Amino acid sequence: MNSTGLLEEVKAGELPVHVGIIMDGNGRWARARGLPRGEGHRQGALAAERIVKFVARERLFPYLTLFAFSTENWSRPRDEVEFVFELLRDFLRTKAQELVEAGVRLWVIGDLDPLPAGLREAVEDLEERTAANEDLILSIALNFGGRWAICRAVQEILRAARSVAIDPAGVDESFLKAYLPTAGLPDLDLVIRTGGRLRLSNFLLWEVAYAELYFTDTLWPDFSEEDLLLALKDFQGRERSFGRVRDR
Repeated sequence: MNSTGLLEEVKAGELPVHVGIIMDGNGRWARARGLPRGEGHRQGALAAERIVKFVARERLFPYLTLFAFSTENWSRPRDEVEFVFELLRDFLRTKAQELVEAGVRLWVIGDLDPLPAGLREAVEDLEERTAANEDLILSIALNFGGRWAICRAVQEILRAARSVAIDPAGVDESFLKAYLPTAGLPDLDLVIRTGGRLRLSNFLLWEVAYAELYFTDTLWPDFSEEDLLLALKDFQGRERSFGRVRDR
């Protein structure tokens, strides 16, 4: 089946609402080609641009979250971390108008305070410029960790409890979710991880509860529109029970 036929088949089936992608393999992609790790990250940014535009153009699903930088990534070499931040800053600045025209709304989730001022400014500017767009809600998880998000929610609840009485019996899933930094996002339906590693790496731990997981050996810079369609096709073949017993 050619890519056009695959696209038509996928669009005719049931599609997810929220897809998360753990973009793994930039460094290994560069090493395999004798290139500096920075070039792998540069090609990874191009892959992200390609996938975002494809999803928005084809209206495949309304929510996409990309895991760009985790709270654990600070342990990487300083020059690599700085390069990633500069690359993301420049990407947000140079691609801003294209994202606006593509109908993409940007929302960055994570602890932005430790990030360079230039990157924070680029994030705030593009979030404001795309605020009215609705074709695709693009969330970039930046300096984000699932455990950090849950701890932050508990901190916010404790702060609220200083001025408002909170009944412990009323603290259920919906109550806690309202305090998460991802409160505006629906739960994940599908998580795609590139690069062949079989783990979640602290990505959206609350929202992943009933997500389908799809792992591919393809390194992120090589991840194509067809690779995404294959992941969606696989998703459509899954039986989602959400913990219930299905009649056979």
